[in-house]
This record gives sequence, structure tokens and C-alpha cells, in this order.
Amino acid sequence: MAAMTPLLTTRDLRKSYGGLRAVDGVDFAIVPGEIRAVIGPNGAGKTTFVSLICGRVPPTSGQIVFDGNDITDLPAHDRVRRGIAYTFQITSVFSNLTAYDNVALPVQRTLTDGRSKGRLHAGVMSALERTGLADRADTVAGALSYGHQRLLEVAMGLALRPRLLILDEPTQGLSDGEIEGFMQLVREIARDATVLLIEHNMQVVMGLADRITVMNTGKILAEGTPEQIRANAEVQRAYLGTEA
Repeated sequence: MAAMTPLLTTRDLRKSYGGLRAVDGVDFAIVPGEIRAVIGPNGAGKTTFVSLICGRVPPTSGQIVFDGNDITDLPAHDRVRRGIAYTFQITSVFSNLTAYDNVALPVQRTLTDGRSKGRLHAGVMSALERTGLADRADTVAGALSYGHQRLLEVAMGLALRPRLLILDEPTQGLSDGEIEGFMQLVREIARDATVLLIEHNMQVVMGLADRITVMNTGKILAEGTPEQIRANAEVQRAYLGTEA
């Protein structure tokens, strides 16, 4: 995997808010088909970092390259068109629409022929089925449990047929059984897409990630396989503690 050309790289990426350096000179690379987890204590800069990648916030300086193209200054919607999908840390579904209609909106963006109802329906149901929500297609999103709303966001991301799917705290609010199903879902997604995962649940991180990036105070503290990260004394002091 290390010999492959990266799908996405960042070079000396920085984001400052006044005197606060939320992301401080991050060099990062992820290769096609990889499941990469980004972990770190609260305030480490994880969410700001992925927000820079998906275009939700502009960098103070540095470069972002996706599939060989500089996307540093591209707006978020252009990054979506290039194949970057992002699910938010806080749920952002349309609560007054059904689960079906929530997923239909991103599916429509992938169709060159907006009149193709058959393809639209197939795309919606495929995303709902993969996330275990097919039987809730007609349920208004606001009536879904918090955990199911999180899965609906994943379905909306999948509906865009992304090359890079960024998941920010996706297991928050999921039951133990739902977490097991989610982990299997991510493994299936990785057959077709690259997954970048921000997650606090270390069981999920260690069970899913090919490699782990540890952030602290806006910088990368360490990178490696789950075994390497678990054994890293500096990481344990900064973050893992007794969880390792």
C-alpha cells in the first residue's frame, strides 16, 4: 500500500484563528482503498483538518492535492464533484424529509439525465440498503433515532459515489449492535472507495483502520499501523492512556 500513489495529500497545511493554530503544518497522505483513522484528544485539530480537506473552511496556508490536482482553492461543491464526500460530526439531515428523499438529493447530483427515475430509485435504495435503512425509507428523518440519523448521513455520502468518504464521529449514538454493523459497512465501502475516519471509539479504530494518524495541538504526533500506534509511548502519554 505504501508504494501506491496517494489519492490525497496535504503539504504544510495550516489553519489559524487569531493566535490559535488549529492545524499547524500538517503533511498527510492517504492511498486508494485505504481505511485511515485520525485520532487525538479533544481540540487536537481533527475536525478542522478534515474541514480543510472537504472545503468547508479555507486554509491559512499550505496545499491540498486530490488525484494529482491542486484543490486548495476549490469550493466545497467542486470537491464533491471530484469525488470527496463528508459526513458531519453533528447530524445534518433534512429532518422534515423522509429518509428516501434525503438520499435522493445527492443521488440526483450523480445523474446526468435528471429524468431517469429508475436510476434515481435504484441509487437511493442501494444506499439505504447498504446502511440498513431500507425499511425506514418512508420515515421522516426527524423521527429516526439519533443513531439512524447518523447512518442516514452515511447513506447520503455513499449516494454521491465518492472516491474519498470522510466520516466524522460516525458511531456516536449507535448501539453496540449498530456499531458492529457499521464496521462491516466500512469494510465493504473500502472495496470501492477510500475512507478517512475520525473516531473516538478505540475498538472501532483498532478494528477498522489500516493506518492511524494521531493529532495533538494541531500537529501530527504519530502515524502507523494499529499495532505501532498502540505500542507508541508518546501516543499513550498524549492520548491512549490506559485504553492502549
